[in-house]
Amino acid sequence: MLRSLLAGACGTILVMSGARAQSRAESPVPPDSEIRKILVDRIHGAWQGVGIVVGVIEPQGPRVVAYGSLDKGDKRPLGGDTIFEIGSVTKVFTSLLLADMVERHEVALADPVAKYLPEGVKVPERSGRRITLEDLSTHTSGLPRLPSNMKPANPANPYADYSAERLYEFLSTYKMWRDPGSGFEYSNLGAGLLGHALARHAGMDYEALVRSRITQPLGMNSTGITLSPQMKARLAVGHNEKLAPVPNWDFQALAGFGALRSSAHDLLVFLEANLGYSASPLTAAMAAMLKVHRPTTIGGTEMGLGWVLAPDGIVWHNGSSAGYRSFVGFDPKSRVGVVVLANTFTVTGVNDIGMHLLNVRNPLATPPKAPAGR
Repeated sequence: MLRSLLAGACGTILVMSGARAQSRAESPVPPDSEIRKILVDRIHGAWQGVGIVVGVIEPQGPRVVAYGSLDKGDKRPLGGDTIFEIGSVTKVFTSLLLADMVERHEVALADPVAKYLPEGVKVPERSGRRITLEDLSTHTSGLPRLPSNMKPANPANPYADYSAERLYEFLSTYKMWRDPGSGFEYSNLGAGLLGHALARHAGMDYEALVRSRITQPLGMNSTGITLSPQMKARLAVGHNEKLAPVPNWDFQALAGFGALRSSAHDLLVFLEANLGYSASPLTAAMAAMLKVHRPTTIGGTEMGLGWVLAPDGIVWHNGSSAGYRSFVGFDPKSRVGVVVLANTFTVTGVNDIGMHLLNVRNPLATPPKAPAGR
């Protein structure tokens, strides 16, 4: 298992893992100095962030490069143990729960989600086709991106009061315009519904299910929804695109699409298991996630269970919330994985950084120019 990784704003720490320690020259990922330059340019040159942490797992071992701070004016550096909201990267964990429950013969991919909801809840269907667990995981359920009955008491924390009752109300009244399984439509609602249904079937809340099935077995002690005082002290403050601090998000029924918080260190542990560098009770489930292939509306890209499957073989997902952007991806062929976490929401995001580090032929984005006088 990975040891603790910490990196200051102006430096890095490289941790090798014995049997995999090799010459840095063999790495397909750019060196730390080049990664740091990318981060400096993104934060200072393009006014696109307060802090960014990059984690890399490769045959030589793991490394972390960080630049920036937890908050504007906060001199504490970011590092591998800094915690961020990871937004839709949560969907990968939800789909891993599904794959694990299938491996344990607790559910089946073809099961209708209605089977795991309270009796009396009407789930929409069309042409006799019911929404399955696989449909929800691959964004082919036919459900919209978000439910139309969201009326948050606090727009800055939009999911905090979206309850199971509201979810059931929406499902019971929604009229589908295409058959489930017939096409791709990215749906936060669908992923949230999947997490809710699996948690109900397991007899615990979503966070407890993630903890018992994923984070505890993998030793990911900085990943969760509810943060301990010690974890809160490591939480990077989120910022909007104007670099103003914003509040964190909370979730009820839709936690399965975006509620998790994590660190680069923990997500490298997660990638280490996906790449087969460490033994894990989730090995079979992780492999099963990549055996499902559903077409998307983005040329050449497919959906596995939770993961996006790029034409060049990269497996990835990104995420965002009001104050954060995230990317997690890996290349099974080169056995390299990359994590990018930022405590600023910007249109450009960090997806391009992650894809570039996994395959340097993928270009970096050109963010908007910084305002005059910045």
